[in-house]
Amino acid sequence: MVATAAPAPAMAAPDGNGAAAAISSSKKRGRREMRRIEDSTSRQVTFSKRRSGLLKKAYELSVLCDAEVALIVFSPTGRLYQFASATDLQNTLDRYLNHMEGTRANDEKVDEAGVEKWKYEATTLGQKIDVMEAYRRKLLGESLGSCSVQELRELEAQLEKSLSSIRQRKQKKLMDQIQELREKEQKLSKENEVLRGQCKALLPALLELNDDKGRMDASAAAAEMEAEEVMVETDLAIGIGTRRRPVRSPIGSR
Repeated sequence: MVATAAPAPAMAAPDGNGAAAAISSSKKRGRREMRRIEDSTSRQVTFSKRRSGLLKKAYELSVLCDAEVALIVFSPTGRLYQFASATDLQNTLDRYLNHMEGTRANDEKVDEAGVEKWKYEATTLGQKIDVMEAYRRKLLGESLGSCSVQELRELEAQLEKSLSSIRQRKQKKLMDQIQELREKEQKLSKENEVLRGQCKALLPALLELNDDKGRMDASAAAAEMEAEEVMVETDLAIGIGTRRRPVRSPIGSR
């Protein structure tokens, strides 16, 4: 069965306003909100139209693409509508069920293989950990009773190698610290030289200040001595005509 469509009759090109109105009306007709239709009559009409279109599309898919198609639809009232491109719908359903069972079996096989792989890896890692732990105890000098002479020699060689590496690392650390201290010493020496130069530059000014201070101190001492002599002479002059009392000058007798 082949459906053919008759060619549409030629139509005159509408003017600008007519084209805009046609586009607007087509947009309004093609736009539908995807939600349940509340009106029962409209809902039933829409179901009949969409069901027919769906059955038609299923038929076209099976014919055009040589595909095995099965379609099952139940109406809101419970009525069954079905389509099958095969001779019997049950054959398609059985094929679907067999396919799903095979898919589940394959998934289970993949899961089992993955679980076995992880179990094997976990067991292998556990064995490696046990071996490494036993070797670590032997390096620490524990559990040596079961070791042969060859194993003890190998442990001794390993310990000597480890000790040599440790000594080299220690030597490098010490040399790095010594180098760092030398660099600090050189830095401090440079700073000390700078400070010495600054002190030498300030030394003449300090000596000059000390000389000025010494001269000022000597002048102050001389002035103080002259003031004391004046006070002694004043006391002597005031005491004339009275009983003389011996007067001792704090700077020595004259």
